[in-house]
Formats: sequence, C-alpha cells, structure tokens
Amino acid sequence: MGTVTAAADPPASFLADKGAKVFVAGHRGLVGSAIQRRLLSLGFTNVVVRTHAELDLTRQSDVEAFFAAELPRYVILAAAKVGGIHANSTFPADFIAANLQIQTNVVDAALKCGSVCKLLFLGSSCIYPKFAPQPIPENSLLSGPLEPTNEWYAVAKIAGIKMCQAYRIQHGFDAISAMPTNLYGPQDNFHPENSHVLPALVRRFHEAKASNAAEVVVWGTGSPLREFLHVDDLADAVIFLMDQYSGLEHVNVGSGSEVTIKELAELVKEVVGYQGKLVWDSSKPDGTPRKLMDSSKIQEMGWKPKVPLKEGLVETYKWYVENVISAKK
Repeated sequence: MGTVTAAADPPASFLADKGAKVFVAGHRGLVGSAIQRRLLSLGFTNVVVRTHAELDLTRQSDVEAFFAAELPRYVILAAAKVGGIHANSTFPADFIAANLQIQTNVVDAALKCGSVCKLLFLGSSCIYPKFAPQPIPENSLLSGPLEPTNEWYAVAKIAGIKMCQAYRIQHGFDAISAMPTNLYGPQDNFHPENSHVLPALVRRFHEAKASNAAEVVVWGTGSPLREFLHVDDLADAVIFLMDQYSGLEHVNVGSGSEVTIKELAELVKEVVGYQGKLVWDSSKPDGTPRKLMDSSKIQEMGWKPKVPLKEGLVETYKWYVENVISAKK
C-alpha cells in the first residue's frame, strides 16, 4: 500500500460544502435512499449514485476505475448485502464475502484516488455480543461472542469498523463509522420470508385486513423490548456526523426509546386498520428479551431523533400500500 495520503485541505464543514461531489453507495436500499433524499432536500447539488448494474462494488478494478474517474470529495457507504436469519444461515459465504469485498474496495479506492476528504461507513447493531450490557455502549464491541444466526454479516461489519480505524491511524484518512439500531421506513423490505419484525407485521396485518381474516397469530409472548428508528432520522444523523464528528470510535445511532413487541403489534394493527383478533403463540420463541443501543454519545453531541413511532408507521404503511401493493395489481 505504501505511503498513500488522504486528500488535503478539507473544507470547513460538510454542510458548508453543498456543491461538492458526494458518492452515496447503496442508494436504492432503505438507508441509502433516505440519505440521498436528505442530501437533496438540504441543497446538495452533486450527489453521485450508481446502480448495481452500473457499478458492482465487489469488483475491485471497477470500483477503482469509478473513483479515479469521478473523484468524489465525500463518500457515504450504505451499500451492503443484507438479509434475515434464514438468508444468513443458508448463504453464510455470500454474506461474509460480499460485505468484506464492498467495504475493502470502497474504503481503499476512496483513499487511493486522493480526492476524498471524508468517508462514513454504516454498520449494524448486530456487531455487538449476544449478551452485551443493556443499553449497549460502543465499548462493548468485541467483549463477547456474537449472536450465531448472523455472525457472518456481523464479522464483516466489525471488519469495516476496524478498517476505517486502521486507515485513520496509518494514513490519516478521515473515515468514521455509525452503527444504527433497528430501522424502518419507505423502501423497507416487506418480503414474506426475510423481512424484519416491523415490516413483517405491516404486511401480515394488511393481508389479514384485505382477506377479512378473523385473527393474526404472532410468535412468542410479545414481551421482548425493541428499539426502532425511522430511516429519515438515521439519514439526519449521518449528515450530522459527516458535519460534526471525526474520531476513531464508531458511534451508535438509536431512538433511545423502547417498545414491547406486543405494543408494536397493537400499534401496527391500529395503523393498518385491522379489526380482527391478535393472538400470541407463546409456544414459539421470544428471542432476546431486550435490545437497546446506548446513543448518549451522539445525543451529547447535539443530535436527537424527530420522528415518533406512530407517525413513522403511518408514513411507512402509506408507502407500502402505494408502492408494494399497487405494484402487484
């Protein structure tokens, strides 16, 4: 690698540099699309995106050629291969290989091209040990074994954090990492087999309403506590960190508020307008009793989430009906 050096003379602040070229990797996903929307709404005029067909981030030579041609000043790395428990356990090689390739190629090309003065890498709360203290602080990383069901993805994301840290230490490259909690919002994945709990509930209650089903059965007792953050709040936090933060340690981004799965299901039922019965199958597993991020670090910097859960659910359900349901007709 030699003595590659990061871009010189960064501007005073990210938000004061709205004409600069910003590459958002993964702009079609839940997170990347929200970041792109937020940048455009703030008046950024040179947001660069590429579809997977246009640029395969797992191909090193293609990524290096893209960076050499485009020379972006900022990079937000929201691209990743993601999936639920079933996908992770069925295709572990795909999850660890693709994510390691994407991260390595983008971070290294961003440094080598010489134009990038800041990069933000997005991870996931699954990086933390299965039995991490609650709420989970940043320093609990690598303090215990991971949840086995998604360790392939988690190990790749941990490597991404460490890569950003190593490039900062060795090359003075301003690479930072943000770890969001459970996210939801427009562009979420509502697939019947590999969606997360919130979009899965939205889809199931909608289908029950459409078919006039008498009841919806949900696994477990409904007692586990979970934290949810609207993806527009995450996009806001990403821009805040790009503007305000430059440090070695990754930063947790969560809502700081918890809801039981039972409360969540009742809220989704209300938002969807399903009139039938909600039944809990307590013979099925509950999963982890509590999972809450300690987001005091970013909150002490001055960032706060803005979207209340119910308001966010109403908007998410509207998007689901207009984009997923209408597409099937």
